[in-house]
Amino acid sequence: MFDKMFDLSNPYFKEMMIMFVINMIFQFILIRIIYFRYTRKETYLFAFFLIGLIVFFIGCLLNYIQIQMELAVGLVAIFTILRLRTRSITIKDMAYIFAVIGIAVINALHLIAFPFAGRMIINIIIILTAFILEEFLLRNRFKSYSIIYENIDLLKPDRKNDLLADLSTLTGKKIVRVKVDQVDYKKKSADLVVYYHERSPE
Repeated sequence: MFDKMFDLSNPYFKEMMIMFVINMIFQFILIRIIYFRYTRKETYLFAFFLIGLIVFFIGCLLNYIQIQMELAVGLVAIFTILRLRTRSITIKDMAYIFAVIGIAVINALHLIAFPFAGRMIINIIIILTAFILEEFLLRNRFKSYSIIYENIDLLKPDRKNDLLADLSTLTGKKIVRVKVDQVDYKKKSADLVVYYHERSPE
């Protein structure tokens, strides 16, 4: 059975190679362009690409011998989860792993009811969703640290804008929020927690 699958004249083999190229393009966009750009983590790049590659070919093989795709997805998910339980991994990285697996499985599908255009649309939706969520997190991600501030006159509610401007000048950061922990009126100083936007890694 499998000797015919790898016959160059077999239409299924040609379709599989075309989808392999498309799969790797979308995997590259998701992993290298989006994931690495926003996280700067090199640890999982190798694993992500390899998972996407292996899952794609497993899906193609199981499809060819007419095994239900539910079983294929279940087996891949079980083995992936069992392996990842041995190492600490963030929820965000786990989400990317399932996105990689999802793209690979979708591109491996060979069903009349699931045409080429449908696969492309879903691939694009996954990529755009990851990008939009990363941009949203980037714009709403804050870092903070504590400082001792001596100009307590600016702590008055009506001088909030002046306070933020002064703190931005002192810290060199664009301060967007301030929390007052403690005020010492004798020393005329206050313990503040300042918040600023975390920029994307260069």
